[in-house]
Amino acid sequence: MTENLPKTYNPKDFEDRLYKFWKEGEYFKAHINEDKEPYTIMMPPPNVTGNLHMGHALNNTIQDILIRWKRMEGYEVLWLPGTDHASISTEAKVVEKIRSEGKSKEELGRENFIKEAWEWTKKYGGNINNQLEKLGVSCDWSRERFTLDESLSNAVEEVFLRLYEKGLIYRGDRIINWCPNCKTAISDAEVDHEETKGHIWHIRYPIKGEDSFIVIATTRPETMLGDLAIAVNPKDERYVDLIGKTAILPLVNREIPIIADDYVEMDFGSGAVKITPSHDPNDFEVGERHNLGQYIIMNEDGTINENGGKYNGLDRYEARKKIVEDLKEEGYLVEVKDHEHSVGHCERCKTVVEPLISKQWFVKMEPLAKPALDAYKEGKLRFIPERFGKIYTHWLEEIKDWCISRQLWWVHRLPVYYCEDCDEIMVSREKPDKCTKCNSTNIYQDPDTLDTWFSSALWPFSTLGWPEETEELKYFFPTDVLVTGYDIIFFWVVRMVFSSIEQTGEVPFKDVFLTGLVRDSEGRKMSKSLGNGIDPLDVIEEYGADALRFTLVTGNTPGNDMRFYMERVEANRNFANKLWNATRFVLMNLDEEIALEKLDPRLLEEEDKWILSRINRVIKEVTENLDKYEIGMAAQKIYDFIWDEYCDWYIEMVKPRLYGDDILSNQTAQKVLLYVLENILKLLHPFMPFITEEIWRHLPERKEALIVSSWPKYDESMENLDAEKKMAYIMEAIKGIRNARQEMNIAPSKKATLIFVTEDEKIKDIIDYGRRYFTNLAGGENIVIQKDNAHLDDANMSVVLDKCEILIPLKDLIDLDKEIERLEKEKEKLEGELKRVRGKLSNKGFVEKAPREIVEKERDKEKKYQDMLEKVLERLEDLKSSK
Repeated sequence: MTENLPKTYNPKDFEDRLYKFWKEGEYFKAHINEDKEPYTIMMPPPNVTGNLHMGHALNNTIQDILIRWKRMEGYEVLWLPGTDHASISTEAKVVEKIRSEGKSKEELGRENFIKEAWEWTKKYGGNINNQLEKLGVSCDWSRERFTLDESLSNAVEEVFLRLYEKGLIYRGDRIINWCPNCKTAISDAEVDHEETKGHIWHIRYPIKGEDSFIVIATTRPETMLGDLAIAVNPKDERYVDLIGKTAILPLVNREIPIIADDYVEMDFGSGAVKITPSHDPNDFEVGERHNLGQYIIMNEDGTINENGGKYNGLDRYEARKKIVEDLKEEGYLVEVKDHEHSVGHCERCKTVVEPLISKQWFVKMEPLAKPALDAYKEGKLRFIPERFGKIYTHWLEEIKDWCISRQLWWVHRLPVYYCEDCDEIMVSREKPDKCTKCNSTNIYQDPDTLDTWFSSALWPFSTLGWPEETEELKYFFPTDVLVTGYDIIFFWVVRMVFSSIEQTGEVPFKDVFLTGLVRDSEGRKMSKSLGNGIDPLDVIEEYGADALRFTLVTGNTPGNDMRFYMERVEANRNFANKLWNATRFVLMNLDEEIALEKLDPRLLEEEDKWILSRINRVIKEVTENLDKYEIGMAAQKIYDFIWDEYCDWYIEMVKPRLYGDDILSNQTAQKVLLYVLENILKLLHPFMPFITEEIWRHLPERKEALIVSSWPKYDESMENLDAEKKMAYIMEAIKGIRNARQEMNIAPSKKATLIFVTEDEKIKDIIDYGRRYFTNLAGGENIVIQKDNAHLDDANMSVVLDKCEILIPLKDLIDLDKEIERLEKEKEKLEGELKRVRGKLSNKGFVEKAPREIVEKERDKEKKYQDMLEKVLERLEDLKSSK
């Protein structure tokens, strides 16, 4: 005899136990199986020393839903987990630690610093994996990877060498994002742009040999020390005569040319701009076109260098203040205006980033971007939602060369060596014994490391053993879908695509599912500074992982931000509780031997046919939703079916059969209850894995775990539209009667005569069949069916349905005034519906362009609402006259 579930639903009783059961049973493990089609997802690697936040919880819940679903569909699924070395973040934390111990990075030396970083990683790494287990992720932990694993590091070196040999990696002077605090170049992905209130300064630049000047505007007056030109648009008539002349740089008295360049916008500011090639990316391009050269005026720590003259040694903001004072004093400052603009900040330390010319290593992007663009245009790569494809396209079309070197010590060091005697550059896996050009043995390795995105870009294939032709790579690659946040589409998704095409000849994944941000209940981004962050583990502790998972996916659509409400978590815990209690009821009324026997279609009653048809339709729709990544819609359909149709209707409908004397009817009800429950658990399992597996283990004769049971399949023979229509009408009638009684505050215990007035023979048959439902579920005492309401007392409560009116004699039960008030509201509602339908039908464009069946549907609605309104008006007249 199967043991029933405990009386109280408490996820703490079984969630950890079940995760251990799955893990020890190796249910998450993937194997090369030529008899099965593979399905692969690579988990976006979180920072190794990070902690689980709501974004991770959402992202990994979606991945787990897809993986559990595909596993049940019979695929050989691989969900490969792993973590990222988090170069700049880890280095900053280690620097902070050794600084608190009174030491510096430089004093420690590179080798000892790396040891400290490894110790930090081992001490704080791995927390996030334990937290992911709490969420219920079913990834293959035996294949876990870390971006500093030896095999992945080998892949990084291999890609660097291959790109260098093809001439796609070069060393050059370019404008990069420089963080004066972290003292390293950082990628665009590591720059947070914030709207900042500042100023715009208008400055006079005298024209050499003339008693005139040209006015330019700048938001960074300190950079004027590095000006090498003033540019105007060649079409700007105001400045045509000045092109080719020379201006004098205020405060410095350096002569700079006035040049013409189409880059200058005539209607922005004064139409003249200062050109500072070493400290602005756009100015750098202008400088290249006009051979202006370079003039760096800032040190790596954000102070002015010796090229800044008397401002040498000042912090950039101190220099700004002093320069503005001097400009004002010497009469060069025209005006200062308030100005709000976007300013880049280092995402790690929040320092304002400085555009700076620097000798760095770059990847040539144009040859790599084109195949990545073609892959999307040819349909080999798909974005969900589709609108993000435009962003992907735009970014690749406007791409600039990628700066891949970082002035850090932690992570992959550049495999680049220099000769101290002849400056020869050598790229090699191992340190060369001697210079390949002059045979000198004075060789040293480049101190810089690679951008963290360089190794992350190889994640989909380096994790499977590339560059070796492993069996795993052949079987599981390319992967099926990448699930990630829309905020890193440019920085990670794009780089994975072009890296994969370049190195393997294939796109790394077919689909890119983009999630939005999880915001607080007020729509604000969760952050430490606002103190509005919600720890997923706290939610799991209080409500269970299933309630959190279900909250994150219901009402959520791809690419859109969502608001997180604790009230919804509580509601989803209540949903789990309802399913738990419904299962307890089913198990208490189950004769195991009978329930496991095959269903005999001849013994099915109308509610059985209805619920079997409905679960069959839900199976079809949920599977279609999942196929289209409509995960929120799929979850909502399962929720509605379980709560409304199975628990609130079907179980209530069959209770009399379970308690009655008709043995065959009782046994059929048991079989249907169990059959539907089994399918409910299968459909819900990917979304709420813990409660479903726990319930499954308590069902009779469970020989295999739910996690590896087969996904339910749609069976056309089970569809019964006639039963669905019939039961839908009966349920609508019961709801109408219940609502009417509730509005009149009639106690459920008070029985009433129910008079159904209809001339429609089909409706009569439905009502006749439904007598027992009206008696058991609608408080009916005597069920009467008649053609009209002649010879009836006027004091009746009325419920209007399509082609039928239900009259409930009020007698002494209710307040007539309240019934009139209720009917007035119904009248208003029906008039509103009629107005909407007639508005559509009076629209010539709608009637002519909409599909015929849609127009006909609207006409049917008009007739239905008109009939219902006429009955309501008639009842109102009757009640008012009876008063």
